Amino acid sequence: MKESIHPEYMPARVTCACGNAFVTRATVPAIRIDICSNCHPFFTGKQKIVDTERRVERFHQRYKRYQKQVNARQEKPRPSR
Repeated sequence: MKESIHPEYMPARVTCACGNAFVTRATVPAIRIDICSNCHPFFTGKQKIVDTERRVERFHQRYKRYQKQVNARQEKPRPSR
């Protein structure tokens, strides 16, 4: 094996968005993650929508606008011919 081509591993503190933290080994001293085993739906058994890019929220906003348009059409009487 060649000398000095491998990265140096050091203890790294991993911090989750839920507040959980643990220590592992990595090439960087600190790692921030969005989901860990304490808050992931598979491990907790709770239904949770993981929306990091706000796609679900944007869908709900568009759907609300659509519902308002549909309701406005239904309330407005159609002219008779």
